[in-house]
Amino acid sequence: MLIKLLVEGGAMKPGPALSQKLGPAGIPLNKVIQDVNEATKNFHGLKVPVELEVDTSTKSFEVKIFSPPVSELLKKELNITKGSGLQSKLQIGNLSIEQVINVAKTKMQNLLCKDLKSSVKTVLGTCVSLGILVENKPAKEIEKEIDEGKYDKEIKSEKTQTSPEKKAELEKFFADVKSKQDAKLKQEQAAKDAEAEQAKGAAPAATATATKDVKTPAAAPAKAPAKAPAKAGKK
Repeated sequence: MLIKLLVEGGAMKPGPALSQKLGPAGIPLNKVIQDVNEATKNFHGLKVPVELEVDTSTKSFEVKIFSPPVSELLKKELNITKGSGLQSKLQIGNLSIEQVINVAKTKMQNLLCKDLKSSVKTVLGTCVSLGILVENKPAKEIEKEIDEGKYDKEIKSEKTQTSPEKKAELEKFFADVKSKQDAKLKQEQAAKDAEAEQAKGAAPAATATATKDVKTPAAAPAKAPAKAPAKAGKK
């Protein structure tokens, strides 16, 4: 028997709706809540799809969790709601390698990766797509540094906590980046507005010139009245 649930990570609670779903299966409610909360504790604050595979003959069950997409987990790390959309010139945040490792650990069971290092690189690929800096650098550069072994220590020790000092440094760096981005976008918008105004002003001028160049055709000369035919004289 398969039971599908949508729960808040690490915070599943008893209630009438849950009892109604689990009642027919005959499995202990408290045990389900305990196991599901343990399995979803890394998704605190997120809605997590969960499946319970129930053996009704033995009243045993297996918990399967399906984590949110990597993009959602990264946005949660940065406390933002959407990605850049203009990755080449607009960055939306600055993560530490520890935060990337945390997301990689969370998603590893759902990613087709052989180890944590591969999972970290997959997460970095999503950082590229969203326009997220990592360690004050474009995520592609961090991928190369991982291949060179720069972050082997952090990955092997599965380090997921970022010190307050480091977070403050990352935030300060990104504040400078954002300030420059905003100024550049403002300049680009001003240039577009100026072009639009120029185009608007040029249109009436072009119309006036065109009107001036059109020559009014000269009036046709008036026709002389036709003469009456001369009468034949007498012989």
